[in-house]
Amino acid sequence: MKTRTLAPLLYRPLASPLHATRAGVAALWALALVAAALVLYHPLALAALVLAVLLAARGAGVARELQRALRTALIIGLPIVLVNVLVSREGLTVFARLGDLGPFGQGNLTVEALVYGAVIALKITVLVLITSLASLAIDPDAILRICRRLSFRSALTASLAVRMLPLLAADAQRLADAQRTRPDGGPRGARAGARARAALLGAIVAGSLDRALDVAATLEVRGFAAAPRAPRLQRSWSRHDLAFAASALAVLTLALLARLTGLAAFSAYPLLHVPLSAGLLVLCLALALATLLPFLDRRGIEL
Repeated sequence: MKTRTLAPLLYRPLASPLHATRAGVAALWALALVAAALVLYHPLALAALVLAVLLAARGAGVARELQRALRTALIIGLPIVLVNVLVSREGLTVFARLGDLGPFGQGNLTVEALVYGAVIALKITVLVLITSLASLAIDPDAILRICRRLSFRSALTASLAVRMLPLLAADAQRLADAQRTRPDGGPRGARAGARARAALLGAIVAGSLDRALDVAATLEVRGFAAAPRAPRLQRSWSRHDLAFAASALAVLTLALLARLTGLAAFSAYPLLHVPLSAGLLVLCLALALATLLPFLDRRGIEL
């Protein structure tokens, strides 16, 4: 019997420049991409970020997993476009009239609402891809070690929570399989299925609480409550660290300059305004290059 796992979005150590970069720098690089996606609204600039992140995933060896994240983002984005088209009334270019919709007013569907919904969906797609790439290529234990220097107890709590997620998924799968293999064939019908799911959730929560008490008692016995602040580990910066730090700075600078200078200007209401220029094309190319250049240096990344 095939079972679902959380493996597609879990970190795996691979031979790539992003994996070889220290976790703090890699996290800042991902945050710079997130900031660029939030600052920019021009569809062409967002499309350039999508393409750059997909190519970065190929350079990090996680392209297949990121394609699954892309499908999830598209599933999320389609309802956003649909809802915005049906709800927004600010556009002036009507392409369909649905008549009187009662309390919702006139059902005039506009091009501006369609484009703006597509831009928001594209922005969400970029954010999903970036966070998925960070989850796949940045060591969570290294991130928690950074947090441990600030608050040991908080870092330990977060670490335990992350470690417990696969256990909870395994418990849920095992209990669901046990329900299906009962002699009576398991619950049938919508109402019985709802009761079965509620019972399954209760069993998982009860089991997680019991496991949490056992872990807490073990940590107390071992004296974790009195643990001192972790010492700072000295590690020299590698060329991969410097490359991704420079990439993060370049991406953030380009996004802010484009927003402040109006180079990537975009407005949907009341009339659609999507200017195209040579400067915008140069900006998109620069964003993609700034994101991808650190992946070209693959020396010294073998496991």
